[in-house]
Amino acid sequence: MEKDFTTLAQARIREEVAVADGTHAPTLPGLDKLARARASLPDASSEHYLSGRGPNATFDHLMNDIVPGLNGQNRSGRYWGFVTGSALPIAEVADNIVTAYDQNVQVHLPTQTISTEVEDAALKMLLSLLDLGQPEQWEGRTFTTGATASNILGLACGRETVIASRLPDGSGSVGELGLLRACNRAGIEEIQVLTSMGHSSLSKAASVVGIGRTSVKLLPFSDAEPWRLNLDAVEKELQREGVASIIAVSAGEVNTGKFALAGIEDMKRLRNLADRYQAWIHVDGAFGVFARALPAKDEYSSLRNVTAGVELCDSLTLDGHKLLNVPYDNGIFFTRKSTVLNDVFQNPNAAYLSSGGPSKIQSPLNIGLENSRRFRALPVYAVLLSEGREGMARMMERMVITARSIAKAIQTCDDFALLPESDGGHFDIDNDIHIVVLFRAKDDALNNVLVQRINEGNKWYVGGTSWQGKPAIRVAVSSWRAEPADAANTVKESLTAISNAHKISQ
Repeated sequence: MEKDFTTLAQARIREEVAVADGTHAPTLPGLDKLARARASLPDASSEHYLSGRGPNATFDHLMNDIVPGLNGQNRSGRYWGFVTGSALPIAEVADNIVTAYDQNVQVHLPTQTISTEVEDAALKMLLSLLDLGQPEQWEGRTFTTGATASNILGLACGRETVIASRLPDGSGSVGELGLLRACNRAGIEEIQVLTSMGHSSLSKAASVVGIGRTSVKLLPFSDAEPWRLNLDAVEKELQREGVASIIAVSAGEVNTGKFALAGIEDMKRLRNLADRYQAWIHVDGAFGVFARALPAKDEYSSLRNVTAGVELCDSLTLDGHKLLNVPYDNGIFFTRKSTVLNDVFQNPNAAYLSSGGPSKIQSPLNIGLENSRRFRALPVYAVLLSEGREGMARMMERMVITARSIAKAIQTCDDFALLPESDGGHFDIDNDIHIVVLFRAKDDALNNVLVQRINEGNKWYVGGTSWQGKPAIRVAVSSWRAEPADAANTVKESLTAISNAHKISQ
């Protein structure tokens, strides 16, 4: 009975979710489908509320009512909002295995399950893919729920280290002492996070680890390049008495896709400053660091240059559910010393959660936020094993080519402008664009409604943002389904039609 139900259900799901070659799923559900899905939700006032429908009726409800109300982020190669990866077929299969076997990857139990060793293998493969060095250089490595959780780990490890480096010998860790007592003993009045257009999750992370949102300080290189980190300003801040610092580097700013550092020399200088002033360098490379996996071609040399030196940081955030194209939720965190993660996240006084002996692989519950964890490493392992270095490079390249094709299509439309605008209006698409394209309509009235006009057409999906005080449109190409020619044609036809319709309405 169980086998028949599961087999039939999975077959129906595959039939419903399939997208025929040469076609594109709608990016959004219609408002009528959303209304129907909403109306189908259980009514708490009904006498039948929580009476139990059984698996068959429940599955019919899910497929007939709920599924039509979901967006097309996985099924469409034109869903360009946020930074949303699709799920590669092999990743989806692996995720089905994760659910079918339902492993709780919390404790390293080498005589009972292979799960923690698969996780460690996947993390080592990622280090190799991104040319970050040997696994021994990154003793602290784990999977998280996403970049936000990884940024929390990064700031937590940074907080631990910058305080511990100032504590008298024998004081113990910050995790043992507590933040207030540790800062008092170390003579620290403030902990600051120095960044430039850092992701909003940095402020959340600062709040969670007790540093405070107002501790996040923006140090832009200039008004023209606010995403770049001003290293002179960083050096000045690091010299403040009674203040400990974490430097958060954006390797891929979320609005522009641009990078906080210009290349290896910037990173070397930052590393020297951090060492001199006992600061911590955390790189938020959720999607940008994957530029290191691009083919070694001239057209990607600028992207390789701006990501050079990432391996000099103390901790690094990556997202799996973005460019790796594995299902949600999947994040990755690397740091130099596993002892730092242990000092912060160890789960003490639980003999029943012991791994039973020393091992090079640490129990995940002692190096991360969660005591119970889904086997989220398996889809990453499967993708890297399936695609290999060359396959991953081709997928990353297709995303970049698609983003650049979209930028060129926008450039041919006279009523729209690529952002950020540079001196003289020149925009070097073949060097400046990674996977994010930022633009606006030149007409303010159209610009104010442009997100709505694009998304209601349901051919491509974009996100709205703000740039220099005005609304802007943000396209982020992060799906394996990306098709450069189709993307360019869709964008040009749509923008031309929207612009013409706006002119007629005036």
